[in-house]
Parts: sequence; structure tokens; C-alpha cells
Amino acid sequence: MILKKHIWRIAYGRCRYLLCLYTTVAIISVSPGMGQYRDIPDVVTKVATAAGNWLKLETNPRAVALGGAFVAAGEGVGAIPYNPAAAAFIRGQEGYIFRTNYIAGITHNVVSYGRKMSGSDFIGVHLFYMDSGPMDVTTLQFSDGTGESFRVQSIAFRTTYGRRLTDRLKVGVSLNFILDEIYDVQMKTMAFDIGSNFDTGIYGFILGMSITNFGPEVQYYGEGLQREVPDTVDVDGYLNKVTETFPLPLVFRLGVKNEIMGENSPFIKSKIHSINIAVDGVVPNDYTPTGSIGMEYGYRQIGFIRGGLRLGHDTAKFSGGGGVRIKTRAMTFVIDYAFTDFSILKITHQVGLGLEF
Repeated sequence: MILKKHIWRIAYGRCRYLLCLYTTVAIISVSPGMGQYRDIPDVVTKVATAAGNWLKLETNPRAVALGGAFVAAGEGVGAIPYNPAAAAFIRGQEGYIFRTNYIAGITHNVVSYGRKMSGSDFIGVHLFYMDSGPMDVTTLQFSDGTGESFRVQSIAFRTTYGRRLTDRLKVGVSLNFILDEIYDVQMKTMAFDIGSNFDTGIYGFILGMSITNFGPEVQYYGEGLQREVPDTVDVDGYLNKVTETFPLPLVFRLGVKNEIMGENSPFIKSKIHSINIAVDGVVPNDYTPTGSIGMEYGYRQIGFIRGGLRLGHDTAKFSGGGGVRIKTRAMTFVIDYAFTDFSILKITHQVGLGLEF
């Protein structure tokens, strides 16, 4: 009994420490932006005040179907971009492949892998790749196109370490290499994510918190910014335009998850049916705070139906989807599908394939 109380005090103390750490980092990160916009009305959303906005794109069909409510509900290598602590749920080895047909012909894809190194240590790698598709090069002289084409290509490569501190508290950290290329202009930088997942022990509530894309301000450079000038201005015959620096899209997430029906539910016990509800609050540095609500129904942990609602989003409102989980002796196959209604931007579709072995 004394040992249990001691473990609970340790977990509680670490949870308070993490909460204080997140709050401090969030205040430090957001304060310069608040000072910058202190004279602007609250209705301003701060859109386009951060670079690399694609870093906030959804990267898991289960998360998409749940409306993005995934910081506490996400488990395994596919949930690393939402919360690095999700890596601490890996049971052996996991692989995940994800593809999205996004708006305006844009596609983005994910390949990830993770494994359990010991009883408390976990590692994972996560590659995100976005491709705009071919676009025509235009100039002032050739507004209909020069005959050339280019692509916008964006890459984020995460390496993640997760740790199970106690049977209830899991933490994780990711180091993120970011590359964005637009024709002959590019941006490179490094950032990191931190997160935690804590089983409160109170009526089955799980608390998740994360801060993603925490890094330095970035700047675009490259040959595409060069302009020819007379040699009387510069002996090399060209000058480079200098771009402004912008912060990365820092995102703070706080969410809860509860299994209101299921084998581990404190409310309705069932070995056949399960219902999970997740709620997230999201505070980005380049937009107003938003929210997400998601619900998932499962039948014998084989088939799943999901639905979600985004609160405060400009276009995306309702999302849904489902999945199947097929177990064999060698491995488990997970197939997920999701769609999101982006209103005037139409519906997007996401498909993911996971392997657990």
C-alpha cells in the first residue's frame, strides 16, 4: 500500500512538472506574438504569420475521422506527429503507410516505423512527404506559361524517443528535420516536439498534452531569389533578394479520452462492443484556438466506425470513416479510411495501412 502511494506521488509530481513545463514553453513561445498583435482587434486570426503551415496537416486516417481529437486517443507510431508519447504504446514493432488525396490535386504521404527497445524504452521514425503536383512556370512576359513546370515539395522527418515512466505516465520527444522546396527556393530547419500521455485513474480519463514544431524562426533562400542587375551595380551581374523570417507553426494540444463502453470501461463493461470519446483543444501561434470532438465505435476490436467534428475551423467541419483490424499468427493488419468535408474545397479522402508484429 505504501509502495502504491509512493508511485502515485511520483506520477502526480511528474505530471505537475510536465504541465508547468508545457505552460512555460507555451507562454514563452506565444508571448512575442501577443506583444506583436497587442493593438490589433481579437477578430484577427493571425493567418499567414508562420512558415511551413503544411506541418499542421493531418497524418493519420483514424485521427482525421475523429476530427483531429488525437492527442490523448492516439497510440502507436502513426500518432507520433500528434503526441510523441504515443510511441510508448508500441507492443513490439509497428509500421504505417498513409496516403491522402488532398485539395487542388495535392497529395501527401506518410511512412513510419517504431519498435519497443525494452520494457520502458521505445523509438520511432516518421517521414511526411507532400507533393503539389506539376504547376506551370509563369512570368510577367509569359503569363500563360513558359513551357516549364515545377513542384512544391515538403518533407518532415521525425526521430522519436518514448519512455514509459510508470504504468500510467508516458512521455516522448521528437527531433524534426524540415525541408520545403518551391521551384529554386527552399527552407531548411530543425524543430522538436514534446508530449505526454497520463492515465489519471479517475473514471477512466486519459489526459494527453503536446507541443509540436518548437524551433527557431526560418527564412527562404535559393537561386530563385536571384535577379540580374547591371555589372555597374554588382560585378557578378546579379543580386539575391532577402526574405523575411517567420516562426514555425507552433501548436499546443490538450485533450482527454474516455472509454465509456468496453472491456476496460469504468461505466459499461462489454467484451463485444466499445465506445471511445475524445476531446481536444488546439492553440496554434498562427490561428485562433480551435477544438475537436471525436467518437469511435468498435465491434470485437475488429471493425470500427468513427465520426468527428471540428470547432472553429474555417472550412472543415464534419469527418468520418472506419477501419478493420485483422489478426494473424504472424502479425496484425490495420486498414483505416477517413474523409473530411471541407465545404467549398470539397471532400478529401485518406487511406492508411498499419502492420504490428
